[in-house]
Amino acid sequence: MRKNMLVMLSLICMMSLFLAACGSGSDAKPPEAAGQEEGRQTDADKPSSGEKKSVEIFSWWTGAGEEAGLLGLIKLFNEKHPDIEVINAAVAGGAGTNAKAVLASRMQGGDPPGTFQVHGGAELNTGWVAAGKMEGLNELFASEGWMDKFPQDLIEMVSEGGAIYSVPVNIHRGNVIFYNKKVFDDNGLTPPATFDDFFQAADALKEKGITPLALGDKEPWTATMVFEAALLGVLGPEDFKKLYTGEIAFDDARVKDALEKTKHMFSYINDDHAARNWQDAAQLVANGQAAMNIMGDWAKGYFTTDLRMQANVDFGWIATPNSGDSFMVITDTFGLPQNVKDADSVKEWLKVLGSVEGQDVFNPLKGSIPARIDADASKYDAYGQATIEDFKKSSLVPSLAHGSAAPEGFVTQVNQVMTIFVTNGDVEQAARSLRDAQLSSGIAK
Repeated sequence: MRKNMLVMLSLICMMSLFLAACGSGSDAKPPEAAGQEEGRQTDADKPSSGEKKSVEIFSWWTGAGEEAGLLGLIKLFNEKHPDIEVINAAVAGGAGTNAKAVLASRMQGGDPPGTFQVHGGAELNTGWVAAGKMEGLNELFASEGWMDKFPQDLIEMVSEGGAIYSVPVNIHRGNVIFYNKKVFDDNGLTPPATFDDFFQAADALKEKGITPLALGDKEPWTATMVFEAALLGVLGPEDFKKLYTGEIAFDDARVKDALEKTKHMFSYINDDHAARNWQDAAQLVANGQAAMNIMGDWAKGYFTTDLRMQANVDFGWIATPNSGDSFMVITDTFGLPQNVKDADSVKEWLKVLGSVEGQDVFNPLKGSIPARIDADASKYDAYGQATIEDFKKSSLVPSLAHGSAAPEGFVTQVNQVMTIFVTNGDVEQAARSLRDAQLSSGIAK
């Protein structure tokens, strides 16, 4: 009963957010049936003789290193499949702000793209899988020998009810502080490993007239990332995950402590934060106008691919305060929607996406690390190699801000709370609102 309630509430929230509901249409099969009928393609779905084969790739990769990574994948695919046209249907907007609305409208309208970007975890499973919109990929994973090439925890993030629904192309880490090495060196500062370290360094920087922490919350998920980093640092990995099973309430004293620390962090941000996006905030750090930025490591891809900065020379990194033993996982994945026109071509794209070659083309440009455990670490820079090692030994936790930890409707409400909290800093009000969202989303027990 609780699972059914979660699905229903998630779909209701997605209806209000995305223009149209993601619920099953009359032609949709339940997830279990989709898994059993993987790859079933009617004559209407197959390209007619003489019709050019194609695959439409829907994503929000239009900026920074992400576009370069996508174009690298497309180039590799074209080399392997010159007979299949690639349609790059990317929609601009950080973290998929705009793309998800367009996708929801298309899926409900019976016009699915060939494949689309979706974060592994709740965004995939409580959304598109629960709505019966995806085909299972178990046979593809078996035929490509992938079952022992992706970490089991990662396969579970893209699975539901025994069926696998998408192919992970990367792993991003969300709990990272990127910092300008020259600013830190010139001021005799050490990268902050704890909250006390962070506040001491921030005070020293502020005295010198340097913005300690860059934030670009024109899109509110960036502020949510600062909050979830503080939550992880205060609660630790196991209790952090319990927030999203309802075992710990969002008005718990430790959540309020994390809000207090987030409020303190926000006291060091740039005045024009609401007018900037995440790239703009990262640019402040690159220019030395700000010292630090809490951001997923797509910022690293921006630094190295777009700005031609060098890891461990121009910029450094450290896990967000008190979270050095944790790895906040954000994984971009692609699956096979039901009723696509050319499922065979989509599967060829997914094969390239999940291959060692494909992952090693994409991830060095994107700033992420490969999802496969057998990728070539020598193709990655100092940041990539260090992150590959951290991924192996750290406690893994899902990201709230990027839809892996909780349903989309809850994430939307948290973003709204953070938009207000950045301005007014009212801890009690934020805690009450977060608890209300936890209850209304069906997360709390």
